[in-house]
Amino acid sequence: MMTQFLAVKEQYPDVLLLYRMGDFYETFFEDAKIAARELELTLTSRDGGKDGERIPMAGVPHHALDNYLPKLIAKGFRVAICEQMEDPALAKGLVRREVVRVVTPGTVLEASMLREKQNNFLAAVVKGPKGFGLAYCDASTGEFSVTELADAARTRHELDRLGVAECILPLDAARLGWVPAPDKRLAPADLGPEWQSALPDEIQVTPRPPAGFELEPARRALHQQFGVASLEGFGCANLPLAIRAAGAIVGYLRETQKAQLPLFARLRTYRDARCLVLDGATRKHLELTATSRDGSFKGSLLALIDRTKTAMGGRKLRGWLLAPLLDGLAIADRLDAVEELVEDAALLRALGDRLDGVRDIERLAGRVAAGTANGRDLVALCDSLLMLPHVAALVAGRRPALLAALHPAPGELVALAGDILDTLVEAPPIAVTEGGLIREGWSQEVDALRALLGDNHDWLAEFEAAEKARTGVKSLKVGFTRAFGYYIEVTHANRHLVPAEYHRKQTLVNCERFITPELKERETAILQGEDRLHALEYELFVQLREKAAMLVPELQAAGGRLAELDALVALAEVAVARGYVRPSIADDTRLAINEGRHPVVEAMLPTGAFVPNDALLDTDADQLIVLTGPNMSGKSTWMRQLGHIIILAQMGSFVPAQSAHVGLVDRIFTRIGAVDDLATGQSTFMVEMNETANILHHATERSFIVLDEIGRGTSTLDGLSIAWAVAEHLAQDVRARTIFATHYHEMTGLALHHAGVRNYRVLVEETEDEVIFMHRVVPGGADRSYGIEVARLAGLPPKVVARAKQVLNALEKNNKLAASLRKTLASEEIGGSQLPLFEASRG
Repeated sequence: MMTQFLAVKEQYPDVLLLYRMGDFYETFFEDAKIAARELELTLTSRDGGKDGERIPMAGVPHHALDNYLPKLIAKGFRVAICEQMEDPALAKGLVRREVVRVVTPGTVLEASMLREKQNNFLAAVVKGPKGFGLAYCDASTGEFSVTELADAARTRHELDRLGVAECILPLDAARLGWVPAPDKRLAPADLGPEWQSALPDEIQVTPRPPAGFELEPARRALHQQFGVASLEGFGCANLPLAIRAAGAIVGYLRETQKAQLPLFARLRTYRDARCLVLDGATRKHLELTATSRDGSFKGSLLALIDRTKTAMGGRKLRGWLLAPLLDGLAIADRLDAVEELVEDAALLRALGDRLDGVRDIERLAGRVAAGTANGRDLVALCDSLLMLPHVAALVAGRRPALLAALHPAPGELVALAGDILDTLVEAPPIAVTEGGLIREGWSQEVDALRALLGDNHDWLAEFEAAEKARTGVKSLKVGFTRAFGYYIEVTHANRHLVPAEYHRKQTLVNCERFITPELKERETAILQGEDRLHALEYELFVQLREKAAMLVPELQAAGGRLAELDALVALAEVAVARGYVRPSIADDTRLAINEGRHPVVEAMLPTGAFVPNDALLDTDADQLIVLTGPNMSGKSTWMRQLGHIIILAQMGSFVPAQSAHVGLVDRIFTRIGAVDDLATGQSTFMVEMNETANILHHATERSFIVLDEIGRGTSTLDGLSIAWAVAEHLAQDVRARTIFATHYHEMTGLALHHAGVRNYRVLVEETEDEVIFMHRVVPGGADRSYGIEVARLAGLPPKVVARAKQVLNALEKNNKLAASLRKTLASEEIGGSQLPLFEASRG
C-alpha cells in the first residue's frame, strides 16, 4: 500500500496528499507532520518504513473533510484528494486509488471556503519584450478575463486591484534552486527584479513549467475550451501574451480539477485604459474597502454603499468601486438606471424584495458545471430562477438600458426551475447518494420502492410486537445499525426468556442483541430495496443536474444581469437614504462640487452635523490648491471626500453633494501620511519620495492628485524646498487637478507666481481660552498651525502646553530665518531662473 502512496506522491511533491483509506483521509511522512501541526492532529505512526522504521501518519475522518480542508487552503496549502476508485469489499488485491482533484487557493469551488461578496481569482502572468500578459478567472463564477499591460507597474496594480488568491508563473524551479515541498512557497522576493516589480508583495505564487505558457499550445487549449476555431470573437486573437497566460490557466485547471473542470461561457478581453486607475496607496488612503487604521471593513466606503441583497451583487458593486469607468456613455447608463430607481420608490422597494429571495446564481452555476452541486444547491437555484419572471415584470417598459435588459425572463431558465420544483423535495439532504431527494409522484418506480420499504418497516413494527408477546419481554425492541444491521435487543435481566432460535449477535454492557433467520431474510430485502432506491434517486438527480449543466451559460448571463441590478438597487437605496444627487459627467477637466460631503464621516455623525464644503478645480485658473490649516480641522476629510465623489460619480453612483460636475478623471493619486517600510529598509522620507516620484512620472492632465505634507520627513529647509519644487512642477508641467495640503505656510507664496494656484485654508475661530475648528474650507492662507492648541486638545498636561507657548513666543521673536523665508517666497524673484531662497537662508 505504501508503494502505491509513494507513486502518487511522486506526481504531487509540492502538495499535501490526502490519501483515502476506508473512513479516513490519511497523510504520511512529511505530509503527516505538516498536517498534524497545521490542523492540530495527533501524529501517530505505522509500520512500513525501511529497516523497520515507523512511518509518521495523521488523518481526518472523510466526513469531516469540509471542516479541515478550508483551514489548509486558508493557510496557502495546495491539497490533492486521492480517492478509492472501487469498493474495497469487491476489490481484488490493492484498492485502486486516484487523485480526483487538487484544491488550491485559486481553484476553490466550495462555498465554505469562499468569501460571499468577493471574487476568488486565479491569475496567470507571462512577460515578453513589450510588456506583460495577464489572465484571471474565478472558477466559482465562470468569469474569465485577459489583457496585456505595458509595464511591470501596471501589472502589479492590476493584480493588487483584483486581490488575486493565487498566481501561476512560468518558472523553472530547478534554475531558481527551489525544491518543491508542501510547506515551501515562492514569494516575489525570491524572484528576479522584474518579477518583483510586477507582483504585489504578498501574492501567493505557484511556479509552473514554462512549456505550459507557450503560444500555440495555449491557443489550442483556448480553442478547445470554448469550442471555437478562432479567438477573433473574444478580441484577443492579436494579443499573444494574453493568450499565453489564458492558455496556462486552462492547463492548470485541467490538471488540478480533473472531472470538475469549471465552465467558462466566454473570454472577456479588456484594456486597463478603460477604467479610472486606483493604485494600492490610493485605495488604502481613501479607505475604499478597508480602514487604514485597522484594516476593518466597517468604516470603509464600500461598507457604506453596499446594500446589496445577493452575494453576486456585492461582488459586482465591489468591482465597480475598484474600477470606476472612463466611458461617459457607460457611466450615463448606470446613472440613468439609478435615477429611475431613486425616482420610483415603489419600484425600488419591489425590486429589493424580489432580490432578497435570490441566491448566488453565479456560484451555483459553477458547482452545477463542475458536477458538485447537491440537492440543496439545485433547490436554491430553483428559488432564484422563479424570481426572474417577477423581476422582468417589474422592469418591463423601463427606458434605462440596464433595467430593460432583464426583460423578458429567459424561458429556458424558468422551465428549468419548474423541472427542479417538480423533481426534488422541498428540503433535500446534503448527501446525494443516500435517498430522500425525489419528490413523491415524480417517478412511479421511486414511489413503488418507497411503498415496498414502507411495507417492510410496517412488518418490522408488527414483528417487534409479536416477539414481545411471544417471549413475554416487554422491553424487547428491534433496532438497526450500519455496522451490524437489524437486531433484537434484550436486557440482561430478561436474558433467561430468550428463545432458543435467537442467535447472539452482539453483547453490550446492559443488553444483548440477537438475530433470527426470519429477521435476517427481511433485512436482506430491506437493504437491497434501499440500495435500489438510493441508486435510482441518484440517477434521477444526476439527470436533472446534467439538464441544468446544459444551461450554465444562460445561468451565468442571468446571474450577471441580476448582480448588476442588485448593485444598482443598492446605489439607489443609499442615494435615497443619504440624500445624494446625480452628478454631471463631462469630457472636460473641471471639478465643481457644491456643498460636498464625506459619505462615511457624514454617516457616523448625527443628522445635519456634518459641515459641507464646496470645491472648484480645473486645469486653468484653479488647477492647484495650496491648503493650509491645523491638524484636526478637517483638511484630510475634505480631500478624501473629493476623491470619494469622483469615484462614486465615475462608477455610476449618485454623490453626497448639493450638486456636482465631474470632468472625467483617468487616475487618482494620493500621498497622505507615511510610515517606515521595514521590509525594504526604507525610511518614512524615502517612502514619501518614492510615492511622490511615482505621481510626478505618471500623472496626466486628466488626473486628480492629493498630496498631504510633502517634505515633512526631513529638515525644514529641505522639506520646504522639495514641497515648493513638487508643487511648481505640478502647476507648470503636469497641470493635473491637485490639492496640496501643507503646514509650510511659506507655500502660499506660490500663488503669486503661478496663475493656476489658489490658496485655501480651513477656517478657525479663536477665543481667549480656546480654538474652535469650523471645518469650513475658505479662500486664503493660514498663517499659523495651531499645533499647541491641538496638543492641548490631545491631552498634554497644562504645564507642558504653557511651556510650549513660552518657547514658541521666544522662537518667533528671534527667528530671522523664518522672516527671510517668507519675504523671499513672497517676492517676484522666486520666479526667476536663479532662486535666492538659499542665499536668503544664510542671513
